[in-house]
Parts: sequence; structure tokens; C-alpha cells
Amino acid sequence: MSTPAPIDVVEPDVSDLVDLDTPWVVLVWNDPINLMSYVTFVLQKLFGYSKEEATTLMLQVHHDGKAVVSTGSRTEAERDVFRLHEHGLWATMQQD
Repeated sequence: MSTPAPIDVVEPDVSDLVDLDTPWVVLVWNDPINLMSYVTFVLQKLFGYSKEEATTLMLQVHHDGKAVVSTGSRTEAERDVFRLHEHGLWATMQQD
């Protein structure tokens, strides 16, 4: 009886795997079109922020160029980006 040839097992590169537990963040970006008062209004309307919270986020967008306005699952982030786009705001999502 002969012994079987050794089998080379290729281990997956774990650096390429996406951590499903890591939340997604939605970023609103500064743009030259929308008024600051409108951005504040949209953040209140879509996410239920108080006027003070929405104003703080709007000022972060204005001064820093972007702000995280929501976090959650990929599906929730996609929905939030879509709703922000419907209101004319420039928004993207990324895994945090």
C-alpha cells in the first residue's frame, strides 16, 4: 500500500475579510450649493436630531469638510445615503 501524496492547503488571507460586526458610517460632505440652514433642517428631518445637534453636525461639515451623521448596518447606511441624496446632499458610506 502506498502513502498518499501530501496536500498543500492554502490558508485564506484574513486581511481581505470584511468584519461583518464593524458598523458602517454615513458621511455628509461639504458642498458649495446647499445653505447651512437647509443642511441643518435635513439632518433634523431625516435623523431626528435636535436643532442644536444638527447645527453642530452642519458646522462640522462646513469647517472640516465632512461629518458622520449615522452609523449602522450596511443596509441602514445605504438607505441613509439614498435619503440624503434625495434631499440634494452629498453623502457617502464606509465601513468604520
